[in-house]
Parts: sequence; C-alpha cells; structure tokens
Amino acid sequence: MPNCSDTAMIPSVLLDGGDEVECCILRFPDLDLKDPFPLTAKSNLKAESDTSVRKKYAFAKKKAFALFVKAKEVPATASCPPAMCRAGLGWKCCRQTFKDLTGIHIHVATQHSSDIWQQTGLILKQLATEANTSSNPASADEADRLSGPTCNSQELSDRLPDTSHISFDELTSGVGEVLLYYCYCEVKDPGSLCAWQKSLCQHLNLTGKVRIASEGINGTVGGSKVATSLYIEAMLSHPLFKTILCREDFKSSAGGAHCFPDLRVGVFEEIVPLGINPNKVSYKETGIHLSPEEFHKEVEKHLSQAPQAESDTILLDCRNFYESKIGHFQGCLAPDIRKFSYFPSYIDENLELFKNKRVLMYCTGGIRCERGSAYLRTKAACREVYQLKGGIHKYLEEFPDGFYRGKLFVFDERYTISSNEDVIAECRYCGTLWDQYKLCSSLHCRQLVLTCPSCRAKGFTACCPVCQEKGLKLASNPSGWMVKEECECTDRRQRVPVTHM
Repeated sequence: MPNCSDTAMIPSVLLDGGDEVECCILRFPDLDLKDPFPLTAKSNLKAESDTSVRKKYAFAKKKAFALFVKAKEVPATASCPPAMCRAGLGWKCCRQTFKDLTGIHIHVATQHSSDIWQQTGLILKQLATEANTSSNPASADEADRLSGPTCNSQELSDRLPDTSHISFDELTSGVGEVLLYYCYCEVKDPGSLCAWQKSLCQHLNLTGKVRIASEGINGTVGGSKVATSLYIEAMLSHPLFKTILCREDFKSSAGGAHCFPDLRVGVFEEIVPLGINPNKVSYKETGIHLSPEEFHKEVEKHLSQAPQAESDTILLDCRNFYESKIGHFQGCLAPDIRKFSYFPSYIDENLELFKNKRVLMYCTGGIRCERGSAYLRTKAACREVYQLKGGIHKYLEEFPDGFYRGKLFVFDERYTISSNEDVIAECRYCGTLWDQYKLCSSLHCRQLVLTCPSCRAKGFTACCPVCQEKGLKLASNPSGWMVKEECECTDRRQRVPVTHM
C-alpha cells in the first residue's frame, strides 16, 4: 500500500490499473483537515478558514494546470506553422498535436485530470511547508529532515529533458527498445518521485510499469531509442540516483512503446513484491554479487561435478514456474511457484535442502535476488549465498550461447526474448516443442498457456480442460456464466513443491 506523509495529498496510480487516494493531513497555520480531494468544509471550522482553503486549492490547481500545459509546448513545425500556432508554438501530448490553447486545454482537462490532481497536491504541500516555515522559521530544518527532498510542479517541469530539438516522429517512431532497471536506495519522498516519473514518461511518450517505494525504484519502460536514451540521461542526472545508478544498470532489448498497453506508475511498500516488510528483510543484507563472467565460471564448475545431487552447490532459480518452464540454467533448482511472494514459504518448507550449501541465485534482471538472497541469509542455513548481478538479461549479453538455454520470459506483451534457438518447453496438449505463450481463452482466467498452432486450430486454446469447458459454456450462454478463476493450473498446484531441472 502506498504511504503518504502528514503534509501531502498525493494520489498514486497503482500498477494493477486501480487508482487509490490516501487521506492525509494538510497543515496551514489556519488549517487542520483530514480529507481527500476535493477539499470540503468541516462543520467545526470557521468560514474564513474554509474560504482560505478553497482559495489555496484553486490557486494550486490553476498553477498545476498551467505548468502541465507549459511542459507540452513545442516549437512550430510543418504540421503547425507559426502562422497557425500561437506565438510560433504548438503543443504535443499523447501523440497528438494541438495548434491552439483551447485544444490543448480541453485535452488536458478531459484526459489528464489525475495528473493535474497529483500536481495540485504537490503544490499544496509546498504551500503548506512555506506557510509553516514562515510562521515558525525554527522548524524549517526539522521539516526538511522529516519530509525529505520535495519536488514541486515547477521542479517537475524543470527536470524534464529538453525535446524541442527532436521531432515528434523521432520521439515516437523508428527503432524502439524496452528498458529494464532497478535501484535500491532510500527514497524519503516516494510521492514526489512518482509524480516526476509519470511526468517524465509522458513527456517522452514512454509506456510501461514503474514501482516506487521508500526502498527504491523498479521500472520497465518502452519507447523509441531516442526517448529511452533521454530517459536514461534524466535518471542518471537526478539528484537521488546520480551517484548510485550507472548506464550499465539499464538492461535493454528490442521492443518499443507497443510492448505495453499503457503507462502505470505507483507507490508501493516494496519495489518487488516479496510480501515482507522491507524493514524486516532489507536489500542491505543481500548476497554476494557475481558478474556474468564470475557466475558463468561458477555454473561451469557446478555442472562439472558428478553426480550433481551430491554437489555442495545449489543453482537456484528465483522466478515463477512459467518463466523457468521456457528457459533456465542447466542443472538448476526451479521452485514450482506462481508468485515471488511464495518464495519465502518455499524456503521455509525446504530449508533442509540449503543447509551447509553454497547457493547461486539468479532471476530475470537481478531485483528478485536482492530480497530473495536477503531472506535466505536470515535463515542462517547456507554456507554462502551468491547472486547473478544484472540477472539473466546481462548474462545473455555476454554469453548468448552459455549455460542458459531456452527463452527469457519478460513481463510485457512480447512474453519472451531469445538469444539462442533452443526450444525446451512443450505444447500443453500434444507435447510438440513449443515455447510461445498465449493467454488462456477463458475470459475468467489469466493463466498463460503453451499450445502449438496445430492444437489451437483444433480449438485447444485454454490452459486446462476445466477452462476449456468453461469457455465453451460461456460462449453458448455469455450472460449466464460468471465464475471465478478456478482451474487445474491453480487449484491443484502445490504452493511450494520442489522441482529439479
């Protein structure tokens, strides 16, 4: 759940698509309210105070709106010549060009109300801080210490990269890519960072998902190479990340904005959902990082030992079963879990496996190993815990034909990326080698299914017989068949079984 400070009123867009607004307290010398937007009068407040609140809110909203529109300004182009555009300027937003203020105003008012709402909250926070500081100067340092660095609407605009020299087509078309990155660090004001990230991605026409928490940031975004390059530069120059992140921390693969249905940026308790409070299992207690080259040598040594069952090393895949099914390191231990939040239970119930062992952990980009290795270390069972720095992604850049075989699962509409031609998975129905996932055809199931073209042509498009039958019944009577997701894939799956590969 996103947290909010006692001086801010910032909505956070959750990555599952829902919007959630936390109730917080705005403090002015004449105000002490605890209400979500829109601000309403309390019966026990004076009329003067109520009027003051409304004036502050109206001012903040107007300022937020003006700054948002200002950030969308672009020089006049062939599609919007100076003679037609106001003062030689046009506006570009959501891949549309606007020639006059009326057009961009209508667009922002109808399509970006949540963004205006968010920036309004940030401006109100700034006003509250300034009001408190002016009435009690001695408290300024303490307020800064408690709230951490803030990011008002002007700062949001100032921190956006200059795109005036780049055409809209360059920014949104051409060869694209998908970036994958994370950064564990102390974030004192997740709400402000969230607002900046959303403005930055919208400014660059990026899509994707970004999770922010007090423990750091985790993102995957897609767009043109021009846009992703500007995104990296903006991240590396941000005061919070410029001494922590480096260019090598960004993993890239062929793709673009089309790889995601939309942009989702939100504040959460964890940047990767282990299901345990970050204060209890901290990224600061992680395992030893191995470079791809070091990890490659360790895997080579592990595979050379025979029999492997008697080896003092465990090669542990931290990902979900549907990820390891289509690609994994040879000789790995792959937990048959559906969610990373099941990983702690898997460790707890199979702790004997890890006693006095050297553990080599890996995941897609490295982030799950950070918390996963920290949790494993809290059990004090292993002799040593190592993890692959940069994950499989970085390993494949250096060793495309190394010990990782099959495809790499990714959490976007591509589903997989590959560095070799190996196909190690099978069609769920006929057993033919096949590793291209599709969503289960039953509208009430979101499981992924491996079904080859031949089987799909025969109508086998669901993840299991239960869903197949459910889909047929729904097709014959769409209004009378509403059920929850219950199928063989989920109902009969053990939560923490052990599978060796």
